[in-house]
Amino acid sequence: QVQLVESGGGLVQAGGSLRLSCVASETGSGIITMGWYRQAPGKRRDMVATISNEGSIDSSDSVKGRFNISINNAKNTVYLQMNSLEPEDTAVYYCNAVVTHRDSQGTAIQYYWGSGTQVTVSS
Repeated sequence: QVQLVESGGGLVQAGGSLRLSCVASETGSGIITMGWYRQAPGKRRDMVATISNEGSIDSSDSVKGRFNISINNAKNTVYLQMNSLEPEDTAVYYCNAVVTHRDSQGTAIQYYWGSGTQVTVSS
């Protein structure tokens, strides 16, 4: 069972920066992607950015040019550098990992979530 531990959330003024980190407790048979999603009150959880173990990145149009995602495979850690933060970025940010598990029964892909970290941007 993979556990994801997030850190780095907090309160920041508009225009400021924060860096989120997420560490995976293990990699199973291999991490396919890690990434960040966010959920504002009363809204659905949306993808912010994801990165594959080979460095392929997908990100929301709303954060392009402001947020950067990176991964350290050796440390099982994904980062989200958030710059030029806006009040609209206020949400709970969740780390996600897509992990392969192989055993004698075959191969399974599991999705894991962290417990979330609050990011609040004041105007």
